[in-house]
Amino acid sequence: MSEPFVPFSASHLLMLLTLVVFSILLYAFRFPLRTRPKLKRFLRYALAALLAVSQAVLDAWNIAEGAWSAAYTLPLELCSITLLLSVVMLLTRSRVLYGILFFTGIGGALQALVTPNLAFGYPHIRFFQFLVAHMLIILASLYMTWIEIYRPTWRSVGLAMIFLNAAAVVVGTLDYLLGANYMFLMHKPSTPSLLDYLGPHPFYLLVEEGIALLIFVLMHLVCFVLPEKRAKMGKSRGQSAM
Repeated sequence: MSEPFVPFSASHLLMLLTLVVFSILLYAFRFPLRTRPKLKRFLRYALAALLAVSQAVLDAWNIAEGAWSAAYTLPLELCSITLLLSVVMLLTRSRVLYGILFFTGIGGALQALVTPNLAFGYPHIRFFQFLVAHMLIILASLYMTWIEIYRPTWRSVGLAMIFLNAAAVVVGTLDYLLGANYMFLMHKPSTPSLLDYLGPHPFYLLVEEGIALLIFVLMHLVCFVLPEKRAKMGKSRGQSAM
């Protein structure tokens, strides 16, 4: 029997540390992987397969427990949507999807990992499925960045915001028809989350919009714009010193 999930417990922190370790390994071996097409292809397909399996495990568990419901278990949460799109991105190497998922996938999955909407603690299967699935969403975009050498643009930030709003319209409509609360568009989750600090419904949705845009801009600046600018400055100084 598993205990209820406890945020920042030893098991939670260990899973977060696992993500850090795999991210470091992916970054550390980026150059050898880039020069080995077969190994690179295997890793890309393996990530896609693991993402698909993680969703299948969730569906199988819901069915086995008699918990499947159109109002609660369809893949209409933001992270479920980005998980499925990450599979497509990995299989097709779509640059458009990458530009969207680098921001929405990493941003949404990281928030979910830090403050999980999760009732089951270690060693329940849902504990592992939830955390591993979100870790894989992040690793998928990091793989495309470090191994396939994809880069988002400022246009990608705009597309990510358009994607979020389009998804909210579609999912919100389904929420209304199904009496559901996917993407927490109808009310806040029952477990503690960052939404608790963003005001009442529906105002927290507008605040979320602003926070998402700010996070996407900062991600692009910190991960790409500023490092590339520093690299160009260092290169120009090196040339001038010759």
